Amino acid sequence: MKDNNDELKKDIQVRLRRIEGQVKGIQNMVEKEACCKDMLVQIAAVRAAINKVGGLLLENYARNCMGIEENDENQEKIEQLVSTVLMFLK
Repeated sequence: MKDNNDELKKDIQVRLRRIEGQVKGIQNMVEKEACCKDMLVQIAAVRAAINKVGGLLLENYARNCMGIEENDENQEKIEQLVSTVLMFLK
């Protein structure tokens, strides 16, 4: 399980660094008075990326922190829960 947590941690860190870069790009766009539509597209991309990170953390929480017994049926329920929450966040 530790290897899986290390992979998740690395994946989340990479995603957060990418989001940080996107936010800095938006800051530059504001500074340069870029087209509002273009900035809104970038903001939507950041929101989607944040939601994805949240989904990964939610899934990890459901699998590793709630004490839910790991079996195929519970695995499917966890995936459905995460999918529903992410759909709600859009």
